[in-house]
Amino acid sequence: MVFGAACVMLMSTNAHAQAGAACKPGGTVEETNACAVQEFQAADTTHQILYEDVMRALSAHERPQLRQEHSAWLRERTAQCKRETKAAETQPEGPRVYHQCLTRKTQERRRGLMRWLSANSPARP
Repeated sequence: MVFGAACVMLMSTNAHAQAGAACKPGGTVEETNACAVQEFQAADTTHQILYEDVMRALSAHERPQLRQEHSAWLRERTAQCKRETKAAETQPEGPRVYHQCLTRKTQERRRGLMRWLSANSPARP
């Protein structure tokens, strides 16, 4: 439930960042911002699929713990990227910098999710 709300919030941010520009690597600021948004969307989709696969693989008593951990991770990812990119927030490249941060943290989270499948103890975010 919380994950869905976070996705809706991020999608509205993504739609705003994409407005008026198509992705073109090395293009204008708006075009490179759009590329960063698309890269984040792809990473987030891949991450969501993995999360759902891990949830299905876990026992019923493990799922609530992963759900709680994952919700906390989503909140922390957003907060960390906002802090890390605050200086660029009002700059034209702000959306690119922010979405690159989200992409990086989302890709890093993959290892944490994979530990749920390969270890007896839960992963830490």
